[in-house]
Amino acid sequence: MNWDGLDASILGPACLAGAIVLATHVPLGQQVLRRGIIFIDLAIAQVAALGVIAAQYVGIEEQGFGVQLAAAAAALIGAIGLSATDKRWPQYQEPLIGTLFVLAATGALLLLANNPHGGEHLKDLLVGQILWVGWGQLIPSAVATVALLALIAWRGEGLDRLWFYGAFALAITVSVQLVGVYLVFATLIVPPLATRRMARGRLATSWALAAIGYAAGLVVSTAYDLPTGPVIVWALCIVGLAAYLVHGRLRLK
Repeated sequence: MNWDGLDASILGPACLAGAIVLATHVPLGQQVLRRGIIFIDLAIAQVAALGVIAAQYVGIEEQGFGVQLAAAAAALIGAIGLSATDKRWPQYQEPLIGTLFVLAATGALLLLANNPHGGEHLKDLLVGQILWVGWGQLIPSAVATVALLALIAWRGEGLDRLWFYGAFALAITVSVQLVGVYLVFATLIVPPLATRRMARGRLATSWALAAIGYAAGLVVSTAYDLPTGPVIVWALCIVGLAAYLVHGRLRLK
């Protein structure tokens, strides 16, 4: 165990990155559960990751604005396509989402096939590098998140098909390069799922559970020198399961 690794200069940006991600993903995750399209987050996150890889494939600077634009464009195209299929073939939406995920995942593998560092790039996009995010990445992400939160608050229940898919794509674009595909999925699904039986205070409780999961995961991964993204995923699931069981016992009393 290495408590010396708990450095505020590292954990500070990582905590802010987590706050940026869960700010939009928790309310959007509730809508994902309500709409019954659970794996859309995984699919759009993978499409955004494909956009990042495609941008790097054609020589765009890894941390440049062009990569962000490519990720946003790819996610929006995928989201608009799913919005169209949701309107025309709603009964086939889940298999179409799965197909989009597989195409994006295999497309990324094809683009990285001849890259000697391809495996490392793919791992970074899947599990994320939240401990190594810099303030330069966080400022534009925070601005975009505030704008998305304003949109969600403005539209409320009126966040219909096209608005929802568009907001979802942009939120995923912001988060996937900060925390990775797996943590995006866990943040969207686990807190809203853990609080699904709550009649009141569900959103606030989901945010609180997500914050606890992120904080616990960051501390444990740093202290034990473990990959941060996977540890946070496990922490979110453990915290979510504990909250679900406690709430269930309280309801029975």
